[in-house]
Amino acid sequence: MAGLGLIAFAATCPAYAEPAPSAPPEIDRQERWRAARSGSLQLPLPGTPDTERLLTRLGTAGLPLGAPMLIRAFKAESELEVWVQRRNTYVLFATYPVCYWSGNLGPKLREGDKQTPEGFYALSERELHHGDRWRRSLNIGYPNVFDRANGRSGSNILVHGGCDSIGCFAVTDPVNAELYDLVAASLRAGADYVPMQIFPFRMTDANLAANGTGPWQSFWSDLKLGYDSFERTRLPPNISVCGRRYHVRDNSPFSRNSLDIELCAEDRNLVPDRREEARARPTAQDPGARLVRASPPPRCSTARASCRKWVALRDRRATSRTVARQTTGGKKRSAVR
Repeated sequence: MAGLGLIAFAATCPAYAEPAPSAPPEIDRQERWRAARSGSLQLPLPGTPDTERLLTRLGTAGLPLGAPMLIRAFKAESELEVWVQRRNTYVLFATYPVCYWSGNLGPKLREGDKQTPEGFYALSERELHHGDRWRRSLNIGYPNVFDRANGRSGSNILVHGGCDSIGCFAVTDPVNAELYDLVAASLRAGADYVPMQIFPFRMTDANLAANGTGPWQSFWSDLKLGYDSFERTRLPPNISVCGRRYHVRDNSPFSRNSLDIELCAEDRNLVPDRREEARARPTAQDPGARLVRASPPPRCSTARASCRKWVALRDRRATSRTVARQTTGGKKRSAVR
């Protein structure tokens, strides 16, 4: 039984293959990976915000815990951004270094190819992941409808802690905890989704021209439309899939638009019926559900630091109780990325 437990533990974002040699821009990522394996990685990584002062930083920025938010990840730069809504726009709250991601620039195509995805994703309560190795992490929701319409496969692609992974984004433990708290608070406060945009690099004209001669030129040009829309409006764009391609429409602060990814009629025969998927999703009443019940709004004012600290502690305790019930209730599912 002990051997089986070790196998299940290792199957969640396995991390036992040394990264292949790559171009000079990749050297820092590989050096961090090797330092983590040898126990010599210095933490926090340079550029990491003070994760012990999350509520203070939010208060200083004039941002409430639980506000709508958006996540952007850039693979070549190994950076992840969190943008939070303030009034009718989104403002940059934090930029985190990504300690390690596996594969090369380009999207994930199939199960087991050890690639991290690229594209537009939407995190709901379903993506609050409670697994064997990473008990509090974020499942980005790969494959989305675009990936499935293009025949791509894979599962359990996470944003998690540490600096060691195949197919996921490893962001160190303190950053992982902060990201989970931010996303969980936003969802519990009423957001249906937290958009997550994953780009191969910052999608400037110069970067696209320097990298635009390979097989992903058309795909990356479509991703740039979403990048440009957010840069222009500072609002999460409306993303749809039609003709097996991403389509982008600017959002407006005066209309309530879905942050989920819509699928046009002509592509619906390419993916499973989304209504069947919705019925198959776990609910809070299902024995094996991984959802965290929404917490009631606090009776104190979140403008006060003591209230924000109490809310964060309450939500962490609620998550721990949920994980404990799930851990004792059934089998774990292993995955290959």
